[in-house]
Parts: sequence; C-alpha cells; structure tokens
Amino acid sequence: MIYTKTGDKGETSLASGLRVPKTDARIEAYGTVDELNCYIGKLRVSYGSLELLWIQNKLFNLGALLSDAPGEWITERDVKQLEAWIDELQAQLPVLHAFVLPAGNILACNCHICRTVCRRAERRMIEANADSTALCFINRLSDYLFVLSRYLNCHFKMEEETWNKDQNV
Repeated sequence: MIYTKTGDKGETSLASGLRVPKTDARIEAYGTVDELNCYIGKLRVSYGSLELLWIQNKLFNLGALLSDAPGEWITERDVKQLEAWIDELQAQLPVLHAFVLPAGNILACNCHICRTVCRRAERRMIEANADSTALCFINRLSDYLFVLSRYLNCHFKMEEETWNKDQNV
C-alpha cells in the first residue's frame, strides 16, 4: 500500500528507523533534494542527457545519505565527475565578465530554476549538518547547472543577457 498512516501526526521515519518531525532539518534537506530531482527530470525530458540521468540517480543517493541510510552514497569521485563536466563545458564558453541574467532559451531558464533549488538544497543540507563530501557535491552541482545554462544558450546561439544596474524600459 502507498499509505501507511504512520505520518498522519506530523512525524516520519528516517532510514535508520528513527522517528522525527516532518519539519526536521534532514527531512527539509532531502525534501528539497527531491524537489531538485523533479526539476532536473523536467530539464532532462527537454534536453536528453546521460549526465542529467546520472545526476538524478546521485540525488537519490544524496537523499539516502540525508535520511541516515547506512552506506557510502556520495563520494569524492562524484564531486570530481561534476568538476570534469564543468571544465569541459566551460572550455567551450566565452569568459564571463558580468553577472548573467537567468534568461535565454527555455532549457537555460530551466537550468537556472534547477540551480536556485540546488542552492536552497545546499542551505538545507548545512542546517542538517550534512557531511562535507555531500556539501561539496551539491555545491558543484549548482556550478554545473550554471555552466550548463550558459552552454545551452551558446549552443543555441542565444546571446547572454547580463545585469545592467541602470537598465531602463
């Protein structure tokens, strides 16, 4: 059955079996990671990518780690993989000299939405005292999503719009 009725009073179980309030920092953290995974899935539907599939699976691993499941879920190798993809994409982009507005084509815009949810997940993970490798992973993931947004705009020949503090209508 999909319903257990064990959460009807505002508590849930971690993978360890410990019962905690649904407002517990760990629940907030892996709930935000789950939200991020949904947005990554939406991006992947529009921009089929094995990298995004890999990321979605790693986000499930991250959720397991945050829910106190025993095992090694996120590794330094995972962080290095994101860094390699960032470096690969960035090598194809012009040097950035200004803040980029979250705009361009729909794929780039979806990357920016993912990036901002990723940053929120990172803040929630800090509140939950997540381990340092997991924090590095989520931080690199937001960097990857930013660089991917730039790459997608460049690939589809969309000019990047940059912040102009004196913009007029």
